[in-house]
Amino acid sequence: MEYDDLKAFAARHDNFEIRVITHSGSHCYQVELEDVEGARHMLSRRGKPMVFRSLEDVYLELKRAGIHRAYLVQHVPEDEVIGRDAHYRDPLTSRVPLVF
Repeated sequence: MEYDDLKAFAARHDNFEIRVITHSGSHCYQVELEDVEGARHMLSRRGKPMVFRSLEDVYLELKRAGIHRAYLVQHVPEDEVIGRDAHYRDPLTSRVPLVF
C-alpha cells in the first residue's frame, strides 16, 4: 500500500490494524496494515517497501497519515530454529501496543 493510499484509507475507515514489524537483532522497521477482510498490505513508496531506521521515524510518518495507534511485532527467528512455532503473526503473543 502506497503511503498516500494509507492516508486516504485511514480517513475513510476505522476498523483496521497497523503493525510495526521488526526482526530480532535488526534496527529496521516496516509497517503493515491489516484491513477488515484480513488482507495484509506493506507500506511502500513508489512501489518499494518503506524501511524505517527508528521507531521515532515510524511514529512521525504514521502521525502524518492520521494514525495514532499501532502494534509493535518482533519476529524472533530463534523460535523456528529450536522447533517452536514462530509467533510472528500470532496477535495475542507477539504484539506490544504503541500509542503516539
